[in-house]
Amino acid sequence: MAENSILCSVSSLILSLFTIFSSLFGHCNSIEQLGDYNTFTISSFKYPETQIRPFDMRYLRVDLPPWFSSMSIALKSSVNLDIRSVEKIPKSVLPMICFREGSLPLPDVSNTSLKELVSLSNSSFDGTEILQNSEQCYPVPRNMTIKLTNEQISASVLYFGLFNGVGPTRTQSKMIVRGPSYSFAANITVEGCLTSTMQGQYCNQTVEQLSCGLSRNNSGNGSASGFFNQSMVSCRNNFETSCLGDEEMKIYTLEILRMAEFLTISAENVRLRPLSNTGNSSGIDLICYARYGAMPSATVHDYSGNLNKSPLVINSPKVGQWYISILALNLSKVIGGSHSNVSQVCYSLELQELECPLGKAGPNCLSERYMLQTVLRKYSTPFESYFLPYGEKVMSDAANFLLEPLLSNYSFGGVDTWTYFILDIPRGAAGGNLHVRLTSDRKMNYEVYVRNGGLPSLVNWDFYYVNKSSSSHGSMFFVLYSSSEEKVDFYILYIKEGIWNIALRNINSTGGTSSGQTTMSISLERCPRRCSYHGDCRSALDASGLTSYSFCACDRNHGGFDCSIEIVSHQGHIWQSIALIASNGAAVFPAFWALRQKAFAEWVIYTASGISSGLYHACDVGTWCALSFGVLQFFDFWLSFLAVVSTFVYLTTIGEVYKRAIHTVVTILTALMAITKATRSSNIILVMAIGALALFVGWLIEFSTKYRSISFSMDLCLNTLERWRIREWVNNLIKTIMKRFRWGFLLAGFIALAMAAISRNLESSQNYWILHSVWHVTIYTSSFFFLCSKVNTINSGNEGQTDGNYHLTRQDSLSRGS
Repeated sequence: MAENSILCSVSSLILSLFTIFSSLFGHCNSIEQLGDYNTFTISSFKYPETQIRPFDMRYLRVDLPPWFSSMSIALKSSVNLDIRSVEKIPKSVLPMICFREGSLPLPDVSNTSLKELVSLSNSSFDGTEILQNSEQCYPVPRNMTIKLTNEQISASVLYFGLFNGVGPTRTQSKMIVRGPSYSFAANITVEGCLTSTMQGQYCNQTVEQLSCGLSRNNSGNGSASGFFNQSMVSCRNNFETSCLGDEEMKIYTLEILRMAEFLTISAENVRLRPLSNTGNSSGIDLICYARYGAMPSATVHDYSGNLNKSPLVINSPKVGQWYISILALNLSKVIGGSHSNVSQVCYSLELQELECPLGKAGPNCLSERYMLQTVLRKYSTPFESYFLPYGEKVMSDAANFLLEPLLSNYSFGGVDTWTYFILDIPRGAAGGNLHVRLTSDRKMNYEVYVRNGGLPSLVNWDFYYVNKSSSSHGSMFFVLYSSSEEKVDFYILYIKEGIWNIALRNINSTGGTSSGQTTMSISLERCPRRCSYHGDCRSALDASGLTSYSFCACDRNHGGFDCSIEIVSHQGHIWQSIALIASNGAAVFPAFWALRQKAFAEWVIYTASGISSGLYHACDVGTWCALSFGVLQFFDFWLSFLAVVSTFVYLTTIGEVYKRAIHTVVTILTALMAITKATRSSNIILVMAIGALALFVGWLIEFSTKYRSISFSMDLCLNTLERWRIREWVNNLIKTIMKRFRWGFLLAGFIALAMAAISRNLESSQNYWILHSVWHVTIYTSSFFFLCSKVNTINSGNEGQTDGNYHLTRQDSLSRGS
C-alpha cells in the first residue's frame, strides 16, 4: 500500500498540468505495469447487480481525463434476446443500452427505428460512433466486453443509460406496472498513461507538447496583416526541426485556453535530409490530421490537409486539448525510388492562434461578446439558474434582459451583425435543460446559433434557429415550442457540461428596425416547460452520485419526456373512469344474497369492498380522491382479500363462535398482506390458499362435532360389522356433500373464477382499464355463484347419522333373532 501511494504521488506530479486529477470520477487505486506499457489504473468501479423494473432506467457516468489510454467495460445482464426478432418487439418493452458523450442519453426523443438497431458486440461496436453521433442505442446484450481507446473516443465524460422500454409511455403514470424486469452488473475500468508525453492505447506513442507564446498584439486602426485589436499566439515544436521517414507519423498536442477566431497550422523550411540533387521537396506530401480531444489518424480525424501545399486553417476551434499528427508520404517517389541516404523529410511546425480581446469576437474582433453570470434560483432544485450579462446595462433583479442595448454596432459587409453570449454549464449539471427565449413587440430579425466549446457561425454550429420552418427542430435534444414571428422559444435537452456559446445574428440591421424592444431569457431548468403542467418534475442522481438529472413523471393521460403527448384522450379518460368505477357495482350481487341469507358479516364485507374499490379507482384514474391514495389502496386490497376468504368461510356450516375466530385470524393476515406490498402478484395465490385452508378447517370442525361418536379403535376395525359401519358412514358423508351444494351454481362459480384469473393474467399497462374492469365483474360474480351454491340444511348430518344408527340397530336385532 505504501509503494502504491508513493507511485500515485509521483504520477500526479508528472501530470501536474492536469490539476483536476485528484477531483475526477475515481482515484488512483494502484499502479499496474502491463508488460512494457507505462499505464496505471485511473479508476475501477464495480456496479453490483441491479434490477431494472418495467419503464425504469439507470445512468452511469465515466470520467475520461486527458491522459487516459483506454476504458474497459464488462456488462452482464439477465436479458436473453434474439437479435433477429428485435424488430417484432415493441420499443416500449425493449431493454436498451445507450451511450452519449458529454451528457445523459435520452432515447425517448430519438427517431431510431428497430431496423437500425444492431447487436452490440466486440466486432460490431465502434467507439467512433459515440464521437460522431450524439447518441447510440442498442438492445441490451446478455454479455458484453468492450475496450475503447483514446484513438476511438475523446477525453471527456461518457454516459451509459440502461432502459427497460422507451417511448412516450415510459413517463406516463400507470395504474399498474407489469412486465419483465431484468438485472445487470457492470465493471468499468479506466487506464491512463504515466507520463504526459506518452499517449495511445498502450502509452507507447510519443506526443510532443507545443510551446506557445504571444507573438504580436494589433491594437491600432490597421496593420499589415489586416487584423484589428487582435492577439496572435504562435506555437512551435520544442525542437525547431522535425524529420520523418516515408509513411512515418509524428504527433503533437496543444491546449487552446481562450476563444479563438481561427487556428492556422503550417510547415516551414520543408527540405530533404541529407540534401539531394535528385529530388525536390515540393513533391512530398506532409499530411496533417487534427482532432479535438483524441488522437487523430488517417481514418478518424476532424480536419486534414497537405501542409506542403497550403496551411490548414481551422475556423473557431474549440477550447481545450487538440492533437495534431503529421504524416510523410511519397518520399520514395521524390528520390526516384533509389535507396540512397536521402531517407527523411524535415520541417518546422508552426501554429498561429488568433484571439480577440476580452469582450470582443467575430470577424476582425468587432462584434460584442458577453460572459453571462450564473444566478441561482431561490428555493429551487440543484443547478436551476438563469444567466445575465455583466454590466450596468442589465437589471440585476430580473431573470431576463433587454437585447438592444447589448447588440454589436458593427455590421459585417453592411448586411448583418453578430452578438455573442458565453455561459458555463457546471460539472454535474448535465441532467438539466437549457431554455432560450426571445420575445419582441415587432417582427423579429434575429437568428440564433448555439455551439459547445467554440464560437458558432453560419457553417459551424450544434443547434440553430432561423425561423419556424428552418431550425434544428426534429433533431435529437432540440425542442422548439410555440415560436412565431415575434417569439422564439426552444430547449436544448440534457445539455453537456462546459462552455456554451450563443450567437445572435441580426439580419438587415441597417434596415431601420431599431424601434421596438426584444427581451431575451437564458436559463437552466430541470424539466422542459414544467412538464407541460401534466406531471411532476422529479430529480435523481446517476449511479456514481456525481450527476443530478431530472425527469417528468406524467399523469395518467400524458407521456413523453415533457408530458406533451396525449396518450389517453379526454373521452377515453371518461370511458376508463366509468369502466373501472362502475364495474365494482357487481359487488351488489354477493352482497344482496348475503343479506337475504342473513349473513350480515359477509354483507358488510362485500358492500365495503365494492365501495372502497370504486373510491380507489376513482382516485387512481385522477377523477376524485376521497382520502389519500395510500389509504384508499390499503382498503381496496384489504377488503378484496377479506371478501375472497369470507366466501370460503361462508361455505361451511360451523357455528358462529368458530366463524368469528376464523374471521379474526383472516382479518389480521389479510391486513398484513395489504399493508406490505399489496400489489404483488403472489398475493392472489396466497389469498386463495388462506381461503382454502379456512374452508378445510371449517369442515374439520363441522365433521368432528357431528361424527365424534364414531370410534376408530383397532378392535372395532377388525370387526367385519364395524368395517361395514364405517363404509356406510363414508357413503353418507359423500351423500351429505353432494346435497350440500347446488352443483350448477358451483360450476358457474368456477367458470367465473377462471375468467377472472385469465383477465388478471393478461393485464398490461395498455389494457389494464378494460381487463381489470372484467376482473371486478367476474370475481364478484364468482362469489355470488359460490354463495348461491350452498344449500342451507338443518342438522342434515345428524339426520344421516340417526338413520344410519337405526339401520345398524335393526340389522343387529335381526341377526340375534336368527
